[in-house]
Amino acid sequence: MSARLPFPEWMACVQERVEKALARHLPSAEAIPARLHRAMRYSCLNGGKRVRPLLAFASGEICAAPEEKLEIVACALEMIHAYSLVHDDLPCMDNDVLRRGRPTCHVEYGEATALLAGDALQTQAFLLLARESLGDPAVQLEMLRVLAHACGSLGMAGGQAIDLDAVGRALELPELELMHAMKTGALIRAAATLGALCGEGLPDGARQALDRFAKRAGLLFQVVDDILDCTASTATLGKTAGKDSAADKPSCVGLMGLERAREFAGQLREQAIESLASFGERARRLVELTDFIARRRF
Repeated sequence: MSARLPFPEWMACVQERVEKALARHLPSAEAIPARLHRAMRYSCLNGGKRVRPLLAFASGEICAAPEEKLEIVACALEMIHAYSLVHDDLPCMDNDVLRRGRPTCHVEYGEATALLAGDALQTQAFLLLARESLGDPAVQLEMLRVLAHACGSLGMAGGQAIDLDAVGRALELPELELMHAMKTGALIRAAATLGALCGEGLPDGARQALDRFAKRAGLLFQVVDDILDCTASTATLGKTAGKDSAADKPSCVGLMGLERAREFAGQLREQAIESLASFGERARRLVELTDFIARRRF
């Protein structure tokens, strides 16, 4: 993908490429069991900003990663993200009825099918990452480990557990940061790492710098989400606005107030970009993507 493309055009190209690849790599809507496969495709296609695939492609540029490999990694990441949203929206979790501007999976297909669709999307991601030829088998195994760690009790699942346990009680900032680092940040860190693993590799110091970036970018993403939950409309967000606050869930806005949360987001943006200084122009897309995350309005 041309490095000369303006960021909005580059982003649109990546989003379109990932959408088409997802349509190929998901089971056909006609294949038995058709209702389950339709629910998987409903949850994964035709919506979302594709931030995690964008991060994988952007970090891949640091290591001259082939786009064919990045496409596979991007699809696996998006399947995991879609599965997490399907499960988060279930009545036993966040009990939401709107996602990406349309009914959530359990509203459209029923709770049982939605539960199975989330399960199947998660396993489809690992199937895809395991079956495709991505070069060195040891590196491919590392990719699987990175993604599995991001999904488990020390990643997304654990973060969701902390979130559920924290309803109705105040968290201090370190506790809130840990929750966000696991629930949201773990997959964002995985996206940056997997993109780099698709390429020529990074020495330890550079990989640590990329991980520092991803940690701050992941927290930035969640802080902006907390701000938008309080300031944007349901129509703009494509999901129920103000729901976290109404449910008395912990958030940066609830802890700090709106203006302090905005200041904190600005600090996180600066820290994320500073972490990329050693990469120079190779990190251009990551810098642009950080600005997009910080300034998004939906």
